[in-house]
Amino acid sequence: MKPAPFEYAAPRALDEAVAELAHHGDDGKVLAGGQSLVPMLNFRLARPRVVVDINRVPGLDALTESDGTLRVGALVRQRRLERWAAGRAALLAAAMAHIGHSAIRNRGTVTGSVVHADPAAELPALLLALDGAVVARSPRGEREIAAAELFQGPLTTSLGPDEIATETRFTLPAATDGWGFHEMARRHGDFALVGAIAIVGLRAGRVERVRAALFGAGPTPVRLAALERALLGQPPAAATLRATAESATRALDTAADVHATAEYRRTVAATLMTRALADAVGRAKDLAA
Repeated sequence: MKPAPFEYAAPRALDEAVAELAHHGDDGKVLAGGQSLVPMLNFRLARPRVVVDINRVPGLDALTESDGTLRVGALVRQRRLERWAAGRAALLAAAMAHIGHSAIRNRGTVTGSVVHADPAAELPALLLALDGAVVARSPRGEREIAAAELFQGPLTTSLGPDEIATETRFTLPAATDGWGFHEMARRHGDFALVGAIAIVGLRAGRVERVRAALFGAGPTPVRLAALERALLGQPPAAATLRATAESATRALDTAADVHATAEYRRTVAATLMTRALADAVGRAKDLAA
């Protein structure tokens, strides 16, 4: 398959890119890494009239960390973040290794994966679990969109048709927080059938902080707010973690497809979240020792 015909724009300044996209609106698509957009073009699932290539725009390749906030520019490749995270942010490093294969991560961008909003992708769920946000630029100026307000459905976000995502921001876990990450996929590098992320902080043998998210289990990544509320202040016994995970996943809005039934996804979600919580608690205990 080959793409339908489209015009190509290669702006060399952010304002120029914003103006180009705003001019075309819904008929325009932004190209950064292209690991999601190009296959969609080839299969004609996307038929933009113009592709706005932002790879020549300066200032979008910054990767910085300050006061616990990690800022990732729109042109930062996934492999670069993976290398940065090694030894600095173990949860991110572990999750990044599950994204496709190294050749894909060498080209694919972090922000591009986030705003592509595939419900089975790791990065959107990480953004949600880490209380992150996306920075968007349009002719009206700049705004920050919290992860909880970004994802609206499969491949659908609250970004406007004239907005370019210029940066992704992650709130890194505290140094004493433990983490857990598990996913189920048919083969390494495939999109996950279900995945689970947990972050736990302990104090005096009880849960002081907890963040939990699932991906591949519904039309968007899911933050398990009820689970987080239930675990706060509790001793993290194995039975408590299991019961809380099972209760939180019982009412998930899962869907059946050619890969798995809805019931299978709910069952796997409960199992993986139990394991992620147990790993997070174990790491938090080790850090406190």
